[in-house]
Formats: sequence, C-alpha cells, structure tokens
Amino acid sequence: MSGSRLATVVALTGLAAGCFAGQKKQANSYATVGGTVFRDPGLALPGAKVVLTRRDDSKNKKIGEMETNYRGEFAFRVPASEAIYVLKASMKGYGPQEKEAMISGEESIDVNLVLTPVSK
Repeated sequence: MSGSRLATVVALTGLAAGCFAGQKKQANSYATVGGTVFRDPGLALPGAKVVLTRRDDSKNKKIGEMETNYRGEFAFRVPASEAIYVLKASMKGYGPQEKEAMISGEESIDVNLVLTPVSK
C-alpha cells in the first residue's frame, strides 16, 4: 500500500472511531432524580417507598421503585433526554405525596417530599 493510501485509511479509521465514541457517550449519558422524604414536622423518614414513573406514560408503568435509606434519601438514574417524571412517596400510617421533576439533559434534580401522618 502506498504512503498516501495508508494515510487515508488511517484517517478514515480515526474518523469512524470518533463517530462511534460520540454515539457511545450519548448512549451512556444520564441524569439523576433524587431527594429526601420527610415526615411532618420535618424529620427524615427512612423506609418510605418511592415510585418513579414518566408523566407522559398513559399506562403509569413504574420505571423504578425503592425504599429511602436511613436518612430518608433516594436516587434514580434516568436517561438524559427531556422528560417529566413523577415521584410518589408513601408509607403505612402516612398520606402519600406526589411531585414532578423535569429533566432536560445531564443533570441532577433534587425533590423533597413530605408525608403527613394520617389520623386514626
């Protein structure tokens, strides 16, 4: 192979690799929707169930579900594309609360939810 042909092949291979690297980076980009669940009057609520869905999903399919940690915290990793997510926190003995979080790219959104005890 001549020198100029080899240089062309190397340049095209590098260009193709750069394109695929860009695609891989996009596919792995994500955002985080997280926060803390509190109980009224403002103390963290460990063990609360938090469910994540997309607002535009007519079937209300769960994307994720978890219990809050010992500090009442939770976090979900979601694609870094524009979307509105719905977070719903609940726990036995407390009324549930629901809030929305809007994602527009690679970012971290913090949502605080406050559950109020139900009277018996």
